[in-house]
Amino acid sequence: MKLIACPVCHTQYDVSLVDASEFACRCGETLENRPLSAVDATVARCGACGAQVGADAEGCDYCGSEIVRELDKLSLICPECFARNCDDSRFCVACGVGFSPETPPMAGKEVPCPACETRMPPSSVGGIGLNECPGCHGLWVAGDQFDALVKRAARAREDRGVTADAPRVTGANPARQKLQYRRCPECDQFMLRVNYRRSSGVILDECGGHGTWLDADELEQVAGFILSGRATSPMLEPERDKLNAQAAAAMARARASAISDRSAGGFGTPSGGGFGSGGSLLRMLFDLLT
Repeated sequence: MKLIACPVCHTQYDVSLVDASEFACRCGETLENRPLSAVDATVARCGACGAQVGADAEGCDYCGSEIVRELDKLSLICPECFARNCDDSRFCVACGVGFSPETPPMAGKEVPCPACETRMPPSSVGGIGLNECPGCHGLWVAGDQFDALVKRAARAREDRGVTADAPRVTGANPARQKLQYRRCPECDQFMLRVNYRRSSGVILDECGGHGTWLDADELEQVAGFILSGRATSPMLEPERDKLNAQAAAAMARARASAISDRSAGGFGTPSGGGFGSGGSLLRMLFDLLT
């Protein structure tokens, strides 16, 4: 554990997994994320209960805990007096301050869930910013951090010794899934449905400008696909960029058509191409398949 404390409000933060060079404390003070320099200090208190102990005591008379003095076992630095402590200490052995670390406030903002519209607060996994829905447990990964999150999930799954066959969607055929387009929580536009690596069967929702949406079990499915050793078919690789460009262009045309139809004051008719605003979804699907 790596602690730093705010010099203004004395809130403690565990920054072990924080990569940023600085962040804002909840009181508004900007804290620098840098290693603390330890000092040699007299062990005057029990790290487990905070009771005072003698200079040569081997154990605490109050709680019976061992008093550790070997420097190689003292890895936690007190954020107030910089004395060395055991990593599992609850109190500083020198100044007696209690260790009560909090998670640093997350960068990012609260956004609506694309699946159930529940508000999703900003969070992080190993320094990777994301939003997790407290209702349906889906994940919104903003920007270009999706690959980093997938690598971390695959590594965690491998550490657990789970290297089974790649999970597949129900029926093993993405085309048989219920077709449901979700809106980007940032721009409120329909996202593209993408078969991860073209052959996994795991259908993700992507907004090219803002991020990726994963339903509750899809991150685990993607990690399983990677660890199974399967890869995109070489025959599909040359087509990937072309298909992505075609899909993006089709979405842009659908959006432009919807805006045009709304400006004309109509919602589309059977002769106009389908349902909704000018049948934009049907037109988009037609463009993708032709």
